[in-house]
Amino acid sequence: MSRTFLGMPGTVSMMGYSGKEGFPENAAKAVRNSQLRFNLRKATGTIRGRRASVVGELPDWPDLRQAGKAIKDHTLRNLDTYLVELEEAVTRAGGHVHWARDAAEANRIVTDLVKATGETQVVKVKSMATQEIGLNEALHDEGITAYETDLAELIVQLGDDWPSHILVPAIHRNRSEIREIFVRHMSEWGRPAPEKLTDDPAALAEAARLHLRERFLATKVAISGANFMVAETGTLVVLESEGNGRMCLTLPETLISVVGIEKLLPTWRDLEVFLQLLPRSSTGERMNPYTSMWTGATEGQEFHLVLLDNGRTRVLADDLGRQALRCIRCSACLNVCPVYERSGGHAYGSVYPGPIGAILTPQLRGMESELDRSLPYASSLCGACYEVCPVAIDIPSVLVELRGRSRHPMAERAGMAAAGWVLNRSGRLARAQRMGGRMRRLVPKRLPGPLGGWTDTRDLPDIPKESFRDWWNRTDGGSR
Repeated sequence: MSRTFLGMPGTVSMMGYSGKEGFPENAAKAVRNSQLRFNLRKATGTIRGRRASVVGELPDWPDLRQAGKAIKDHTLRNLDTYLVELEEAVTRAGGHVHWARDAAEANRIVTDLVKATGETQVVKVKSMATQEIGLNEALHDEGITAYETDLAELIVQLGDDWPSHILVPAIHRNRSEIREIFVRHMSEWGRPAPEKLTDDPAALAEAARLHLRERFLATKVAISGANFMVAETGTLVVLESEGNGRMCLTLPETLISVVGIEKLLPTWRDLEVFLQLLPRSSTGERMNPYTSMWTGATEGQEFHLVLLDNGRTRVLADDLGRQALRCIRCSACLNVCPVYERSGGHAYGSVYPGPIGAILTPQLRGMESELDRSLPYASSLCGACYEVCPVAIDIPSVLVELRGRSRHPMAERAGMAAAGWVLNRSGRLARAQRMGGRMRRLVPKRLPGPLGGWTDTRDLPDIPKESFRDWWNRTDGGSR
């Protein structure tokens, strides 16, 4: 089986906006939605509080965090070796391994596998990798219907919407909106919602359970992702909170798992670290309700593993940017980000929103669109994302690096060049400071022309009559 995709370039397809507008334009639309901001503020605040509580219970949390970082860094440095080890272990256990260099190849592999079974319907357990490559759309084009079984993913799918959060894709919806979606759209899928359905969370969950139960029992093909893969044993691991994952993984006759190559862990022992880090960082739980593990083909089920590159080896080649591949998709960085809380996930135009999306998406896609080039600026650089990241991804540093790689407007480049020339010599700086002091009364409160955008949201600071340098030389400080 060919493994030549590793290190090779490929086209990257990711669900999201067209890229014609940048993050500032998308965010400007989102912040005008007061209901969206309320929903986000309430949801992220709740998750933040729960996370802080359970993380505070562990005195060795910093050590766990560093252990997770070290394991991920070691794995990424030796990814080629561990991927081969994983393939051999899965094959020994009766599974089949497929290698996909990009979205098109992954979609073709999965579509062919489903068509080979003769089925026209599949059930899915939440998988960001399949959203990244647009698998549902590819299956639809081949006459295959994919049914999402995660509650939040179901809400998004029924509402013909886009996910806006890594962990809670429907975080931008409140329960009244969810009720309306269920009442309006469940009948289109063959099972109407109860006529007297309320917006009580338990009632909504029960409606979803009844809606999905027939799908679980009747569908013979399932598609999943995985939170982790263990190279030593060939084991795949899915963590979830509803039990839908376990239904998808065990009931169908054919299971197809699409997993990014960075989800690898070397040994079974390494998994123990992440089973502590992930639940606390994501849902604020000491242990997630459902942890499903499987190794190869079990109980007569046919198992296929599709290992997805789709730009990851390009990221791996970047000494600073590769740390984004440590991400375990916990979403802790989204829940503390002031920019995400106000703009929501749709403004990022990617299945990966928030701070991690601002560094991962441009690297995977190659910063070719206006949207990708603007994403590194979707941050205040406050550093909160780094403080909560369970694998210590230095997101602010990567954001700054990506900003430096962007092509800046000619006027901005000229301005920075002029500033560099002045600041490079103390004499030049002193003369510029004296000139500024003399002309301070001529400086307007709002800068003219294109520079006016800077003063639209902030006040231009008053220029002092005398620079600190001149004051120091005029007083006794200069003679000491």
